[in-house]
Amino acid sequence: MLYHEREEIILQQIQLQSTVTISELRELLHVSLDTVRRDLKAMERAGLIKRVRGGACMPEADGVFSNFKGREVIHSDLKREASRKALEYIHPGDVVALNSGTTNAVLAQEMCLHCKDITVVTNNIAAVNILMQASGIRVIAIGGEVDAREQSTFGITCEREFGLYYPDVTFLSINAVNDRDGFTDFRLSEIGIIRFLAEHSRQVIAVMDSSKLGKHSKCKVLDLRAVERLLMDNQVPDGIRAKYREKGILIE
Repeated sequence: MLYHEREEIILQQIQLQSTVTISELRELLHVSLDTVRRDLKAMERAGLIKRVRGGACMPEADGVFSNFKGREVIHSDLKREASRKALEYIHPGDVVALNSGTTNAVLAQEMCLHCKDITVVTNNIAAVNILMQASGIRVIAIGGEVDAREQSTFGITCEREFGLYYPDVTFLSINAVNDRDGFTDFRLSEIGIIRFLAEHSRQVIAVMDSSKLGKHSKCKVLDLRAVERLLMDNQVPDGIRAKYREKGILIE
C-alpha cells in the first residue's frame, strides 16, 4: 500500500473517531508501528492532522464528519470486527445498499480496502465521503432531507430514490436487537428506510456490535426473521447464538 493510500485511510479513521491510536492504525493498515509514526509525522507537516501522545487527531476541533456531530464512535473495534465479516457477502458486480449509521461508515472503510467493481447505494453521507475515494466502487448517493446529526438523508424523497434499486445485498446498521422485540431503533426518520430496504433486497444482513445484543430502543423496526443473518464481533457466547437461532436468525 502506497503512502497516499495510507494517508486517505488514516484521515477517514480520524474523521470517524475524532482521535486514533498508533496501534489501531497499525492493525488497520497492516504495517509496522514505525511506518505509522512516519506517516503521521508527514501528515502533520502537511497540516492534515495533529499528533498527540500515542496517536493523532484532527488539527481543528471539528473534522469533516464532526464525529457525527460530537457523538463518539463507541466500540469501534467491535464494529470493525463485525464489518469485516460483511466482506464475505460482497461480490464483483453487486449492487450493495447501506443505510445510515456509524457501523456502516466503518464498513465503508473496509469496502474501500477490499472491494472492487461494485455499486453502493446509500443515504449515509459519511459512507459516501469514504467510498468516493475508492476508484473501484461506484457510489450512488440517495437524496432527501438532510439529518446533520446522523450524517444522512431521510424522508419521502429518500425512500422514493431507494425504490429505483433492487440491491443484491443490503447491510443494515440498527441500534438494538433482542429475542423478544426483534430489531429496534431510536432514529425515527430512519425506520421507513430500513423497512423499505429489507423488503426490496435480495439478501438482508444486519451488522451490529455485540453491545447492542439483548437491548431495545424506542421503536420496533423489524422482526428477527426479516433479516437473513446478523453479523457481530466474536464476543457473543455460543449459548446466546443458539437462542437466537431458535428464533429464526443466525448470528455470525
